[in-house]
Amino acid sequence: MNLGTVDLSNGESIFYREMGSGKKTLLLIHGNMSSSKHWEPVYEKMKEHYKIFAVDLRGMGESTYHNRFDSLKELSDDLAEFCEILKLRELIVVGWSTGGGIAMELAADYPDLVEKMILVESVSPKGYPLMKKNEKGEPIPGRFYESKEAMAKDPVQVLPAVLAMENQDFETMKQIWDAAIYVVKKPEEKKYHQYLEETLKQRNLVDVDWALATFNITAEHNGMVEGNGKIEFIKQPTLILGSEFDYVVPLTMIEDTAKALGSKGEVHIFKDSGHSPITDVTEELVRKMEKFIE
Repeated sequence: MNLGTVDLSNGESIFYREMGSGKKTLLLIHGNMSSSKHWEPVYEKMKEHYKIFAVDLRGMGESTYHNRFDSLKELSDDLAEFCEILKLRELIVVGWSTGGGIAMELAADYPDLVEKMILVESVSPKGYPLMKKNEKGEPIPGRFYESKEAMAKDPVQVLPAVLAMENQDFETMKQIWDAAIYVVKKPEEKKYHQYLEETLKQRNLVDVDWALATFNITAEHNGMVEGNGKIEFIKQPTLILGSEFDYVVPLTMIEDTAKALGSKGEVHIFKDSGHSPITDVTEELVRKMEKFIE
């Protein structure tokens, strides 16, 4: 494996892991509260047959965070310049969770860059609007945050994770992952600790949460913002992967994505997986990806 960084024109440096060989090149985009390291179970099984680049997004993992951001498009533009510098084209772009939204931005804005797209437990094209909470910590239907500063104080979905990252609180972060992500299968202890170490490197959680809430490339309103209709520019064949026990991205979001992409999308639902099929059903995930790619 080659570890490197690419310096962008906006002053950021994007860290990446490069490995493998093959005619097809994969770009792996991780999700929120993670890094390129979290793709390890997948790239270890695929590197014999594919050239793979796994990146750390701005403000996560080993990448820099000099500039705050408000949108997933800003992160996709980072990756577009990353690919331009490394002369990468006709990629199989694989996005997990938040990374799926970034993949969709790439596919819409840079069609020559993306040959096919694989969305793994991806945020839907309507984004992930975050509702305000009442005094019991329960979501208030139809009430959304008006600013990033207000969202940063959300007592359930944002602030606990922010404080865990600031305090390097492994125990609290493990509780979050156990409750929301590793609900079916957990990595072995040493790997789990390594993945949590990567999670605790994140410095941009509020930016990401705001970007997810205001991400909307459909022609409809998502409760927070009007859509920009960019979904119409996505022409690439897309594999849409969901899981029955995903408590982060429910099957309704998978259905929204499939509906928005229409005939361009192919859907598969994992039966024994949560938000991380990367860990829960690694072999099945890799088989589905390879079949779709080939």
